[in-house]
Amino acid sequence: MAETSSVRAALADAARYGLIAGALAFPILALRVEPDFSNKLVLETRWSWMLGAAIAAFVIRLVLALAPARAARRTLATAVDAPSAGGKTATRAIAAFGLGLIVAWPLIVLFTFGPAGALKWIDNYGVQILIYVMLGWGLNIVVGLAGLLDLGYVAFYAVGAYAYALLATNYGVSFWLCLPLAGILAAFWGILLGFPVLRLRGDYLAIVTLAFGEIIRIVLVNFSALTNGDAGIASIPRVTFFGLPFIAGPKGFAAYFDIPFSPIHRVVFLYYLILALALVTSLVTLRLRRLPIGRAWEALREDEIACRSLGLDTTKIKLTAFALGAMFGGFAGAFFAVRQGFVSPSSFNFVESATILAIVVLGGRGSQIGVAAAAIAIVGGSELLRELDFLKQIFGDGFDPTQYRMLLVGLAMVVMMNWRPRGFVSSRTPTIFLGERKTIAADLVQEGRG
Repeated sequence: MAETSSVRAALADAARYGLIAGALAFPILALRVEPDFSNKLVLETRWSWMLGAAIAAFVIRLVLALAPARAARRTLATAVDAPSAGGKTATRAIAAFGLGLIVAWPLIVLFTFGPAGALKWIDNYGVQILIYVMLGWGLNIVVGLAGLLDLGYVAFYAVGAYAYALLATNYGVSFWLCLPLAGILAAFWGILLGFPVLRLRGDYLAIVTLAFGEIIRIVLVNFSALTNGDAGIASIPRVTFFGLPFIAGPKGFAAYFDIPFSPIHRVVFLYYLILALALVTSLVTLRLRRLPIGRAWEALREDEIACRSLGLDTTKIKLTAFALGAMFGGFAGAFFAVRQGFVSPSSFNFVESATILAIVVLGGRGSQIGVAAAAIAIVGGSELLRELDFLKQIFGDGFDPTQYRMLLVGLAMVVMMNWRPRGFVSSRTPTIFLGERKTIAADLVQEGRG
């Protein structure tokens, strides 16, 4: 009888989830507006899509409710141990293998697809992902280590991009000089943001940082005398290999090294440049975590009142977190401008901030590996959606999988918040930990503390 009642409860719970999913899918999937031959909007219905979403939600919820591991996880306690030598060795081996794969990625795709075919894989699946990895690691300082929710991180990204664009186009300053200047300017704006939010936490902090990001975007749109408004800044000078431009002329990179010219040279150089910037971001973050300022960030994240009672200056702690996180965002912005050769306010909207924050939350706040894995999944998955042309044969020629990118990210966040509330890599090595065994209660494990 007990098993029968549990199955009935699971079916009822799954049916409720299916109804909710169907109701949410009604305005998104079931209805679509398309122009007809007379250029009038016609409402089309796709009831099968809504039904499919409801059935999928029903099946997934039923499987999760009846899974034996779920019930066992509610009753069993978990013991937390200090990291063992074997675990550290395995982690280092995995990290070394991953780093080697990332370093050799351009060579692998060049050997597999040739120069013409490798261009897309290096640029879209290499450079693009590494930009968001660097942005995620920069935001991880603010959100993951200091525990300060920032919804306007894209503002520092924009400051770095426009700093390089304006200095390079108007004054001819090289990228290598603009790169530190972009980081310094972004850090300065990070400090300006930090002062008004010193006493804010939680939702109030999120609202203010969101407003800050929108203010920067609106200024870029309306201050047309400096930023050229919505038209953006074009013809931004491209990066050179220490003075050697990637051109086909006699003074170019290929001619200097006496090799045939190919556009792939510039893309490979950009790949290793953003890889170096991302690794610097990671190394600086890992080093700072072991310093007093890093431990102060963790103390602030856990309990601000206790942090103050220990005599720590929370003002300096917050300002350093905002400044350092913004600095790395400025570096990434400068690289974005030199890679694209064009910047406009449309590239720095709230969706970009939401994507970067989703990378940090899904990967695991405070986890470098988790943030990198989430960036690969979200950005790389978004690029893979462009390759799914066969879906047009199923859903029609007007179907564009990339339109559902944020919907998939939202579903991933909902699933992750129920499955692993602390992110994909929920366990991270603290700066200071106890060496003895400590038992964690089951209810605390449910909250993600185990």
